[in-house]
Amino acid sequence: MSLYQPGILAKPVPSQGRYMFFALRSVEALPAALDVLSQWVDGKSVVAGFGSPLVMALGAKIQGLRVFPALNAMVENPSTQHALWLWLLGDDRGELLHRSQKIETALAPAFNMLQVTEGFRYGSDRDLTGYEDGTENPVDEAAVEAAIVANAGPGLDGGCFVAVQQWQHDLNGFAALPQAEQDNIIGRRLSDNEELEDAPASAHVKRTAQESFSPEAFTVRRSMPWTENGKSGLMFVSFSRTLNAFEVQLRRMSGLEDGIVDGLYRYSRPLSGGYYWCPPMKDGHMDLSAVRPA
Repeated sequence: MSLYQPGILAKPVPSQGRYMFFALRSVEALPAALDVLSQWVDGKSVVAGFGSPLVMALGAKIQGLRVFPALNAMVENPSTQHALWLWLLGDDRGELLHRSQKIETALAPAFNMLQVTEGFRYGSDRDLTGYEDGTENPVDEAAVEAAIVANAGPGLDGGCFVAVQQWQHDLNGFAALPQAEQDNIIGRRLSDNEELEDAPASAHVKRTAQESFSPEAFTVRRSMPWTENGKSGLMFVSFSRTLNAFEVQLRRMSGLEDGIVDGLYRYSRPLSGGYYWCPPMKDGHMDLSAVRPA
């Protein structure tokens, strides 16, 4: 079983998170940078995601990894694919800051950090709207089956894929809506988190009902709220054994399946989008055999 389970599949996640996004600066400096990165990544307090630009720069190919698609038809879903994504986890905001600065400095010869965003746990894993996030997440063995790659071969088994989107909310606009209208957008009652039987077709829970797809599109969500410079929202993070599970949900949310747009877009919009591959762990370190020459 992948050692990523404590960081990726554990619930609840620690109270603080820090998201770091990097562009590739030097291919020549990559081998040394990856050796350094392997000293930090443990799948518990630091999770690493390799984007397709990084995998291609290494002269490798990970089956199923691709660039995040820009789905800009009825609503906009931008693609901001980066080479490397890191998720730092902990309970001390200051410690995370210092740790991220050390990692940025250590990786600087090969990577240029483009963005860092702080996340935090709100209540019992709630979005800033007050609604519980990830209610339908699979748990225990079902979570392992949904998130962790198996039977794909050495260097791949035990890894996973992750989709990352930063959503910005209009919290004032949402709060101004009647409670019943808020519930209909989400598809659940805020008061008890119960799903509404008569929710409209645009309700988020109906748009993303994982068992309603063929094949079923189960993922493990580990999202966190964020706030910065007067803006706020949700850093959406979805782990899965295939990126198809997330992508079919996003296409339906965006109205590309049946013309019905998810109610979330009434008060929130994605600012970014990236797909990444999380290498499996071996003996406490990343197993990079799939992206390094034999």
